[in-house]
Amino acid sequence: MSKAHAPAQTCPECDGRLSANCDETVCNDCGLVVAEDRIDRGPDWRSFADDETDAERTGAPLTRSRHDRGLTTEIGRDTNLRLTGRKRRQVARMRREHERARVSSKTERNQVYAFTEIRRLVSALQLPESVRDRACVLFESAQSEDLLRGRSLEGFASAAVYATCRTAAVSRTLDEILDVARASRDELKTAYGALNRDLGLPIGPIDPREYLPRFASRLDLPPRVERRAAELVERGHDENLVSGRDPSGFAAACLYTAARERGRRVTQKEAAEVADVTAVTLRTTYRDLQD
Repeated sequence: MSKAHAPAQTCPECDGRLSANCDETVCNDCGLVVAEDRIDRGPDWRSFADDETDAERTGAPLTRSRHDRGLTTEIGRDTNLRLTGRKRRQVARMRREHERARVSSKTERNQVYAFTEIRRLVSALQLPESVRDRACVLFESAQSEDLLRGRSLEGFASAAVYATCRTAAVSRTLDEILDVARASRDELKTAYGALNRDLGLPIGPIDPREYLPRFASRLDLPPRVERRAAELVERGHDENLVSGRDPSGFAAACLYTAARERGRRVTQKEAAEVADVTAVTLRTTYRDLQD
């Protein structure tokens, strides 16, 4: 606080000492009320979890995964309140009208449905919240560019999650997205093609190294095997072995090769299953690495 706005330390009448009592500042010598209705300039927050030790009161944070950014309120259902029949019907009618007012257009209704689907996909795939928010922003951009006309909302929701994983270097294959998505493969590919073509997404070839940590964890392989597999991937880039191959299958083959070199017992079937490829695909890549 600046000196110009600092409160007086002595009484203006008798130069006596001042003391704050409740909402008033009073002189201890002459009793003059110097100031009243003090302003508490501290935070007016409250935490309902622990009112006594943590007096905070804040709302939910803003989020891009809601069509209204999470700003609207909800009329809850408190079972402890004993309302009469007329009052209960009135509150139910207010709650219904309030829900209708939250979604005022078809655009917002589509966002509510698509954002709910995106949140479900992100939760099922155990993806970070940053992917969730970026996928919702990508869907909103596609909606503003009128790319949804005649296409599936589920397809665009799953395509937004897959495209965000590609741009954020998060290793998720197309089959992993389809396993939890409500869209078909054709719907997802159509939506993904529209996003990539019309929005110009910065998407390049997937680096097989992005799959190594997750595949190594599922195969219970130590870090030294993962490091050796990363060296094999680098050698595959140098010798042009990665081009034209499934990056997840190539990563699994590198892990299988590294595990054999380090004396770890991993079968071709186990390595192929974590990458969702056939054992024949893995065996072919393994032979190329050996050559």
